[in-house]
Amino acid sequence: LQKLGSTDISQEEVNFTREAFLSTYDVTGDGKIDVYELATIIMPPDENFLFAFHRRHPLDSSVEFMRLWRKYDVDCSGCINTQELKNFLKDLMEQAQKQVSDEELDGYTTTMLELFDKNKDGNLELQEMARLLALRENFLLQLKDSAKSPEERKADFEKVFAYYDESKTGSLEGVEVDAFVKDLMDLIKPNLTMQQVEAYKEAILKHVDKNKDNKLQKRELALCLGVRL
Repeated sequence: LQKLGSTDISQEEVNFTREAFLSTYDVTGDGKIDVYELATIIMPPDENFLFAFHRRHPLDSSVEFMRLWRKYDVDCSGCINTQELKNFLKDLMEQAQKQVSDEELDGYTTTMLELFDKNKDGNLELQEMARLLALRENFLLQLKDSAKSPEERKADFEKVFAYYDESKTGSLEGVEVDAFVKDLMDLIKPNLTMQQVEAYKEAILKHVDKNKDNKLQKRELALCLGVRL
């Protein structure tokens, strides 16, 4: 309000303005303006669409997240660079049947980097991309309750295995292993980089992948999680 020219502002006026602002833009009703709600205020319609799309379609699956990561990290550098992010946004716009120019895509890419690139290195790390894609809560949190009985833990394990075995082949492979390792280590060391995920994946497979097929069979996964089948 001071920047708008008001010099004599009472606390009552501040409170009134705050409540009016929140009633208009606080969609979730939590008394805060998150980055998605802020986007509706400051962004042009097309850029705001990018946020609205992911707010309506958050990623439920870590496996799908890792599939997208592998698809767009074309150079396998362990981060999504500017061109790779632009390619992702281009595909997203085409999926929504929205026509945008290359110049507009450059602008959208810059905006996304400004909002999500926390260390300002011009790339999106694993956790920064997860935040942009509104990836839901870590599925492995279901196994964290140590007070559960062995039977309950075994039932939880079956849910975990079914969650990561999206291909229904009876083992975790490819991006399914990536997703499991990412979620497992994220419980211990949040904000992992892709390089760290790769290192932990190699160590886990070396320890539990008895037949050396770079997959996790059900018993191998149980061994990794300390669950007795």
